[in-house]
Amino acid sequence: MTHKELISALRKKEYAPMYLLHGTESYFIDVITKYIEEQVLTDAEKGFNFTVLYGKETNFTTVVDVARRYPMMAERQVVILKEAQQMRDLVKLETYASQPTPTTLLLVVHKHKKLDGRTNFAKAIKKNGVIFESKKLYDNQVPDWITGYLKDKKYTISPDACRLVADFLGTDLSKIANELDKLLLNVPEGTSINPDHIEQHIGISKDYNVFELQNALGKGDVLKVNRIVNYFAANPKDNPIPKLIGALYNYFSKVYICQFHRNVSDDALAKALGLRSAWFVKDYKQAMRTFNKPKTEKAIAVLKEYDLKSKGVDRDSTPEGELMREMVYKILH
Repeated sequence: MTHKELISALRKKEYAPMYLLHGTESYFIDVITKYIEEQVLTDAEKGFNFTVLYGKETNFTTVVDVARRYPMMAERQVVILKEAQQMRDLVKLETYASQPTPTTLLLVVHKHKKLDGRTNFAKAIKKNGVIFESKKLYDNQVPDWITGYLKDKKYTISPDACRLVADFLGTDLSKIANELDKLLLNVPEGTSINPDHIEQHIGISKDYNVFELQNALGKGDVLKVNRIVNYFAANPKDNPIPKLIGALYNYFSKVYICQFHRNVSDDALAKALGLRSAWFVKDYKQAMRTFNKPKTEKAIAVLKEYDLKSKGVDRDSTPEGELMREMVYKILH
């Protein structure tokens, strides 16, 4: 069950007596929790039938006592146990989960880590309620998520703009959603979001970003590469070297994969690279012409070398900006 499917069931008032939300991705858990907080009960019903408990401050006896109460002037009550991962005797809720009160919706919010599904507690919830595991997205899944997020709000986004946001903000979905929401406040519904919108409303330069640096490296455009690296070096807080190394390592790893898939179709190559479409395949094909197999291997070796240097291994007092310049120079030459 996806978070959208779970919310769809809630909208239809298909309520389970108990829900467990757990996993490493906070965003989906927050969205579901917010919906239950705001939509399951009316404002009038919340006065006597809405309770929030916190794992660090409560125990299973208190949770069970609250959950066993009957609602007042409403069909059900809502009890939310937040920060459940901090509750020492959480698994003792197995006794309640084995026979939950049908007029209570008990939501257990277990963020930042996965709950062991082998416990009797988890098995009891699975039998009598709903378990939702919120997983982190992989890098190559984020562009699709951005596109879907905007589509739900009746916007579209160009592939370049989508990749710009994904490359700059990484896999932090809460941060991405927050930045996109701020952008949408400033553009009419139905707008097709392009890199100019991203630069103007999110502050990601459409000319000086990792995506443009990768393209310039792939084309062997030394002047543009130096211009972008100098910009990064002058703004190290916005462009830290670990983030740059990670992005370039991912890029050259894909270029390396391309070396072994020279005679396949664009769609097959996109699948091998983990790309959502063949839109960016042309960029990697161009990079293959600039970086043959030995040069690609050398680029990856340089990135590993400077990853260690950025962490203090065999590094003198060289500033971070100068390390960036050295690293990119060695990749190019």
